[in-house]
Amino acid sequence: MGVPSALMKGRRPTDGMLALAKDIAEGRQRDGLGQTVVPASVYTDPDHWAREKAAIYDRLPQILCPSALVPDRGMAVPHDATGRPLLITRDAEGKAHVFLNVCRHRGTRLVEGGDVQCTKKLVCPYHAWTYSVDGRLLALPRPDSFPDLEKSDYGLVELPSRETGGLIWFCPREESADFSLAEKLGEDFDALGMGEHVLFRRKTHEVAGNWKLIMDAFLESYHVTRLHAKTIGPFFKDGETSGDMIGPHARSAVGRLEEMENIDLTDMAQLRRVVTFAYQLMPGALIIPSPDYINVMTMMPQAHDRTLVEDFMLIPEQPGSDKARDHWERSWALLDGGVFAGEDFRAAELGQQGLSTGAVPELTLGKMEGGIRRYHETVEEALRAAG
Repeated sequence: MGVPSALMKGRRPTDGMLALAKDIAEGRQRDGLGQTVVPASVYTDPDHWAREKAAIYDRLPQILCPSALVPDRGMAVPHDATGRPLLITRDAEGKAHVFLNVCRHRGTRLVEGGDVQCTKKLVCPYHAWTYSVDGRLLALPRPDSFPDLEKSDYGLVELPSRETGGLIWFCPREESADFSLAEKLGEDFDALGMGEHVLFRRKTHEVAGNWKLIMDAFLESYHVTRLHAKTIGPFFKDGETSGDMIGPHARSAVGRLEEMENIDLTDMAQLRRVVTFAYQLMPGALIIPSPDYINVMTMMPQAHDRTLVEDFMLIPEQPGSDKARDHWERSWALLDGGVFAGEDFRAAELGQQGLSTGAVPELTLGKMEGGIRRYHETVEEALRAAG
């Protein structure tokens, strides 16, 4: 169907995106690693996973969801998969917030379930303490029974967050809440118009594999024409890739060289037809812009061998006809149900099963898998930084 011209009109890629596209068009490859190895224990050792969780997932800024999950003012949605009860809201001024989903009276879970709610007020189911979606305590029954209570002191506990480029980030700790790289990445996502996209589908997968095994599949092109031979593999060829780093975050591009002649690479609509970008973000998120829609995936490890992956499919506009809806349904079924769940996630599970036997003490990575080694180096650096 293609992205509507109104959404792409006037948009151009960032300098970094354009540089990768030119690499592909002109046959350049950035410096790569030779054959390397990764120890199997980083996937199979529960103690190593516990250190990663403490140093990375419990400390660093990370993506929670696309802005399209809560597009309108007066929306709220619980989020539990990070291991803490969170509540994402959008207030009357349009600002996104991330709170602990906990009533300040007796600690009761404030909003139940996991669906998006449209409401201006959040009412505790236990004693009906009532909050605004901006976190303020608005009212409580029998206020005379709390003669010393100042409502301004009992607002919801808010965690550091930032909305940029159509994504909502949060950080578990105030002292490590540096969102400068999120803002930098947001420039690319603004160029893709991600903040103007709407949510079409959302699904959470439970994968019986280490979170890094899932990320690994999106950090190399070696598997694409093989694992995905019956789905998306025919659209790609080995070697037509380029990539770089934005801090610890990886940005890659895969091009269809035979289609790039006479393409204006500075025109985002034309560029997206011939180059597929992908973003592999620390600690565990993936942004994959297809030619006419965008997938956002967040990885939330629950154990060394179990990961929740939430997949969001963003499309340029709400379907205006049954034909349009059918088109997007087929795209969703191909990727979320087929390529991701049926192939990439399944490969991670098979890898976890094999590595847990101890038969392979270290993974051997070829020149086309250098992105995996770099990703593991960023993980190792985060562990060192946390002490």
